[in-house]
Amino acid sequence: MLLEEIHGPEDLKGLSVQELTALSAEIRQFIIEKTAEYGGHLASNLGVVELTIGLYRALNLPTDKLVWDVGHQSYTHKILSGRKDNFDGLRQYGGMSGFPKRSESPFDCFDTGHSSTSISAALGIAEARDIKGEDFTVAAVIGDGALTGGMAYEGLNNAARMRKNFIIILNDNEMSISRNVGGMSRYLNGLRAGRGYNRMKLSVGSFLLSIPVIGEPIVRRIQRTKNSLKALLIPGMLFENMGLTYLGPVDGHDIQAVERVIREAKQIDHAVLVHVLTKKGKGYKPAEKFPSRYHGVAPFDIRSGKAKQASGESYTEVFSRKLVELGAAHPELVAVTAAMPDGTGLRDFSEKYPNRFFDVGIAEAHAVTSAAGMASEGLRPVVAVYSSFLQRAYDQIVHDVCLQKLPVVFAIDRAGLVGSDGETHQGIFDYSFLSSIPNMTIMAPKNARELREMLEFAITFPRPISLRYPRGTAYQELSEFHAPIELGKAELLYEGEDVAMVAAGSMVSTAVHIREKAARQGERLTLVNARFIKPIDTEMLERLVRDGHRCIVTLEENVKQGGMGIQMQAYLTERHPEVRVLTITLPDCYVEHGDVSKLREGLRIDSDSVMERMRTEGVIH
Repeated sequence: MLLEEIHGPEDLKGLSVQELTALSAEIRQFIIEKTAEYGGHLASNLGVVELTIGLYRALNLPTDKLVWDVGHQSYTHKILSGRKDNFDGLRQYGGMSGFPKRSESPFDCFDTGHSSTSISAALGIAEARDIKGEDFTVAAVIGDGALTGGMAYEGLNNAARMRKNFIIILNDNEMSISRNVGGMSRYLNGLRAGRGYNRMKLSVGSFLLSIPVIGEPIVRRIQRTKNSLKALLIPGMLFENMGLTYLGPVDGHDIQAVERVIREAKQIDHAVLVHVLTKKGKGYKPAEKFPSRYHGVAPFDIRSGKAKQASGESYTEVFSRKLVELGAAHPELVAVTAAMPDGTGLRDFSEKYPNRFFDVGIAEAHAVTSAAGMASEGLRPVVAVYSSFLQRAYDQIVHDVCLQKLPVVFAIDRAGLVGSDGETHQGIFDYSFLSSIPNMTIMAPKNARELREMLEFAITFPRPISLRYPRGTAYQELSEFHAPIELGKAELLYEGEDVAMVAAGSMVSTAVHIREKAARQGERLTLVNARFIKPIDTEMLERLVRDGHRCIVTLEENVKQGGMGIQMQAYLTERHPEVRVLTITLPDCYVEHGDVSKLREGLRIDSDSVMERMRTEGVIH
């Protein structure tokens, strides 16, 4: 196999066209097999195999710098940079990340994981290069979906001022995670139809320059009239009008074409945008047919394309069904997502109520402020978003929603530890950054039933409110406990003696296990379901103190600073200093990728680790 002989960029340089084609097929098969075994990002990686090979042949890596937007299409890059043998630990605890990481390889020049950042990051690298007087190529690979994010335009705006070479590769597959939306998508559709202009430009230009004496003056005259010609043949020409040279569209699955255009782009003494067309999921029929479904996959059977392990109903599915139900009774209810209708469970709502559904593209800040605008006019918007993506709209939550006390509902999916996507995706900060904002209410359901009830409570709540729930199968136990949801009121599940556990959201199930294990050793622990992170239930705390509890243990899947535990500790320290508070939280660090159960053990928030700490601290015997 050719792939066995590839250990770095130099091993690609001497390969023939036929060998490159064979290598592409081998890489695709390798990616399919590894994601089938370990899970990961499939469709996006299958779409950039030839593009990556072309870049590796045209650039001098790792001296040249290549920044991947998001980074969920970097598997071929990792394979070609000598990390093929590390794929057996892909996204596993202690193994190789599914995203670029500077600590992992010199070929990864910038850590990525969220969208629309590559142009700004690469531009900063290029500026540093020029200040230091160094000479290397800097290139950013950004998808057309990422161009729906505002930060990409901030980068483009500043890239136009460059006076030295800087390359932006626009990987256009007509998708982000789901089908692209909005004006940029329509604009790029026009550019795809305008290939004839670029072919004519290159061929006519080359011919005219070959004519002695008169060739160059003719070319200069054509240059002076080029804007009208472009306006005739290609709608808008946004990029060149901004001051970037536009090259393309180029077939991103033609390695030679990619290599040629990148070599041409390297000769330009300012910013250049190379428009490359690719097919998401290429080479694997299920992923080609359903690229959104195969964007991120759990381990699956290659022949059928089906997941190997069927799981129960997820929190996302519970949310999805309840929102559709509520939509029938509440015509003012609208749903907003930032390019994640499938991931956040809004697909069914969008099909049932298409006029009340808004996919704004990868633009979380716009999603929140537009929701604020809707709320100001009497609608009840539900912004469905992953926890790690919500932080990208923090300013908008502060100024546009909470300052005006607008009734926007934040349905925060993938909260807490999410597992294999690692540091950039762990949802472990939302309690902290939301609890610091005036007028924000925060809820966390203990199980599937409570999520439904909290959502029903939220859409009639008159001020900003958020409910956060974890990734994965919804907890179905404790269904016998279903006291009505009341603002700021916790729920007493089990009464015990001496020690009380107050658990939030996903940690309620952990607390149940701790209570059961302690009971077998003769310890009777009280268990409270916090329900509200803000405001905390101070009346419940006072009750626990009156009932003689000498220690209160708080449990949450969030960092300590700004979380629930530290709020309760502050309250009790001020009013009841004799009561001890033990806070069980995540450590003050970014959490690497890996199976959630292993991460919980490593971070010591699983039931056995918490019990060991409670014994060590003298809380239980």
